[in-house]
Amino acid sequence: MRTSGWMKRQPWFWPIKLFLKRISGKELWLRPEVKYDVLQSDSWKYIPALLNEQSIVYSLGVGDLIDFDLDLINDYGLTVHAFDPTPFAEEWIQGQTLPDRFVFHPWAAAGEDGSLRLYRRVNTRGKASGVMWTAGSDAGDAEDFIDAPAYTIHTMMEKLGHRHIDMLKIDVEGAEYLILDGLREGDCLPRQLLVEYHHRFPGVGKQRTAHSISRLRQLGYRIFGISETGREVCFVLDPG
Repeated sequence: MRTSGWMKRQPWFWPIKLFLKRISGKELWLRPEVKYDVLQSDSWKYIPALLNEQSIVYSLGVGDLIDFDLDLINDYGLTVHAFDPTPFAEEWIQGQTLPDRFVFHPWAAAGEDGSLRLYRRVNTRGKASGVMWTAGSDAGDAEDFIDAPAYTIHTMMEKLGHRHIDMLKIDVEGAEYLILDGLREGDCLPRQLLVEYHHRFPGVGKQRTAHSISRLRQLGYRIFGISETGREVCFVLDPG
């Protein structure tokens, strides 16, 4: 049964749904581990005290959802480097009137440099997406794919001449795990790390997300925010 739009707008809907998913074993029991003053834009929470006009933000997998990125540009005067190798995203971005501080790159992020095969996303009802592509063939159409130029975050920084990243936002339909593993190879970790996890996808599973979070903790990251759906997890490189 599909949930009505009215029900989703009620303040009690997502807390109850997330609780039920957790007790049924579909979602992880996560909670903030450190306390910061945070703001929220779209589904993402972030720490405003760690941003200013000199900040550099990498936004991976933008599609046609750039409200969060534009909010950061408007509120802080910072620069967002947006990455998305899909044909839809590149065409859509070209049709928008965007500020100079929104810089688009038609690249994929990956765990290693080379080429990344992306499959057109297919939902649980069998409908193919016109926007989303996934790195996992189990969640996509195995016969409808593209091969995109792909780089690690470290290589992207070298290509763009960046010595640091203040925020890395990742919404890449299942490719986040290898990207996050690749962070271990670099020596300049982003202070804020915002990740949408896709363990709900076929062939992934929540244990992979649990392992990813454990490895991020080893690097010094702590959770400071979780979205109401439980899918977006926000980390900070905490000196404490």
